[in-house]
Amino acid sequence: MTQPLLKLDNLGVRLGRGKGAIRPVDGVSLEIQRGETYSLLGESGCGKSMTALSILRLLPQPIGQITHGHVYLDGEDLTLLPESEMRRIRGRRISMIFQEPMTSLNPVLMIGDQIGEVLQQHHGMKGHAAQERVLELLDAVGIPDPRRRYREYPHQLSGGMKQRVMISIALAGEPDLLIADEPTTALDVTIQAQVLELLQKLQQDTGMAILLITHDLGIVAGMADRVAVMYAGQLVEEAARDRFFGAASHPYSRKLFESLPDVHKREHELDTIPGTVPPLDRDFDGCRFEERCEFAWEYCRSHVPAWNATSEGQHARCHRLDKSIPAPAAAVNEQQATAISSSHLSRGKELLTVSGLKVHFPIHKGVFKRTAGYVYAVDGVSLAIPQGCTQALVGESGCGKTTVGKAILQLIKPTDGSVQFEAVELTKLKGEALRKKRSDFQFIFQDPFSSMNPRMMVGDIVEEGMIAQGIGKTRQQRRARVNELFEQVGLSADQTQRYPHEFSGGQRQRICIARALAVDPRLVICDEPTSALDVSVQAQILNLLKELQNRLGLSYLFITHNLSVVSYLADRVAVMYLGRIVEEGPVADVLERPLHPYTEALLSAVPVADTQSKREIIRLEGDIPSPAQPPTGCHFHPRCPKAMDICRDSYPPETAAGDQTVRCFLHQQ
Repeated sequence: MTQPLLKLDNLGVRLGRGKGAIRPVDGVSLEIQRGETYSLLGESGCGKSMTALSILRLLPQPIGQITHGHVYLDGEDLTLLPESEMRRIRGRRISMIFQEPMTSLNPVLMIGDQIGEVLQQHHGMKGHAAQERVLELLDAVGIPDPRRRYREYPHQLSGGMKQRVMISIALAGEPDLLIADEPTTALDVTIQAQVLELLQKLQQDTGMAILLITHDLGIVAGMADRVAVMYAGQLVEEAARDRFFGAASHPYSRKLFESLPDVHKREHELDTIPGTVPPLDRDFDGCRFEERCEFAWEYCRSHVPAWNATSEGQHARCHRLDKSIPAPAAAVNEQQATAISSSHLSRGKELLTVSGLKVHFPIHKGVFKRTAGYVYAVDGVSLAIPQGCTQALVGESGCGKTTVGKAILQLIKPTDGSVQFEAVELTKLKGEALRKKRSDFQFIFQDPFSSMNPRMMVGDIVEEGMIAQGIGKTRQQRRARVNELFEQVGLSADQTQRYPHEFSGGQRQRICIARALAVDPRLVICDEPTSALDVSVQAQILNLLKELQNRLGLSYLFITHNLSVVSYLADRVAVMYLGRIVEEGPVADVLERPLHPYTEALLSAVPVADTQSKREIIRLEGDIPSPAQPPTGCHFHPRCPKAMDICRDSYPPETAAGDQTVRCFLHQQ
């Protein structure tokens, strides 16, 4: 067998000193061949990202260190290299796409300069040649109007665009190994399909290997050659992709599949994994998954499971797979799917009505900053959300979804239009009147880390809104409420005394959900609230959101690119393109019988956890037009495979088709 490109041999990592030291990576061994895509699955906090950082020796200093084991790149032990040699490796031979683009990009450098740094450092490219290469990379990952974006700063880009910039930086060095840590988390499905196709093409052209860290089983099904599942610092299963999806053997792996949301589970709670990942600051006498496993018995608590071969090329760490151990009869604690009550409080009464909402940002140029045009971020959006219902808003990154949410809450002042909350016109409220009203609606932001104060403990962050709104008479009452919220979102009460940087990305998102719920809102605008979560924690959050909706009559505006979540959670869905809604209707009708060509393309690009899926992805031609210069006529016509002459001349009016509405000349009466 040929020498692997990357080999981890019994790798161990420690964070901290003494008895409280955490061991996020504890004896991990794996091999990645040239040109191979090796996928690493597992819950947030299992050690996936720390494994990736240890390969590049980017562990947090001074507390992080590799305690044992080796990392070999083409036979060279990276753990023995001095820091000067590692700088030669990073970005050139091994690149990494980090999970959180906002905290990875330099806020004071233009996008083009940040990508150009890699070209200058590793390829010696400068000046015009470097600029043209940067524009090629921006175009390759689907960023519209790359020449304008070249001179923008990270805060001027949407979450999805920032992620694509990170991908451009990683690809600029033309690496032998690309470590992709949740590379498509913030991307909509069409751009996600483009990026994954781009990675596969580069892999075929250059022989680049990919270590893909993700929680999206659909992406794994379409990308991976081999799959490894990580839990509590160890690998618990490894197999070829088809074998893993056809016959996953570890109880934890099977639970991940059962946690996936889809339309057939709408009337029941999603299957979840009880409890949380155990703390990694202690020694384990038995199986690390034992406390959460429905198959566990006494032997699991006192004996560490071996790495058992279950078939050719498949291994798992489970006592039930060890033929030398007499396991008891499978006394499984079967979890019956709990039916979800549909009794909402005052369901059907309109809580929020948005009419003709517009948000136009001026473009300033010249020394005197004169207005030279506008970015039409939101250009005439209308929707209504009844009490106790969930309205989903989907569309490509940069289409204006988040801006709609912020304009509804008056976090951005609308240019025009009406926003009525229980017949109260929010656009007319100011000062104290608006602040008092804000306890009725809350926002869960897309990037959890940048939305929290890094100098405050997370318990104080959650309590802050309660203090501002006068909720809870004493600090003791408020802290009890904070502890209760932490338990509700799958965290423990003792974690309230930690700071945001001490949590994983998924855990930070759960803290943001707890903060939003702390002031007892009636409308919650959720901006990609599950994008940073693995499937098991996502199931917990979706169950929580549904349970709160049924118990309290909460309404949600759910902004997302995950159509599987939409099919499970939403009552209605609106599809947005370049500042306007192009289709809206009941979720089952829109997802099963899409009317607009853009909706069809979105649905075709959704990755599914099925290696045998033969669905054809509709490839949209060209780039997303700039919202500063939208096309004449129908905004979608330059990319539409069904465009007609009339589409180039005028924007289609709204047409009703049953309970659906669509803006497309194909459906004109």
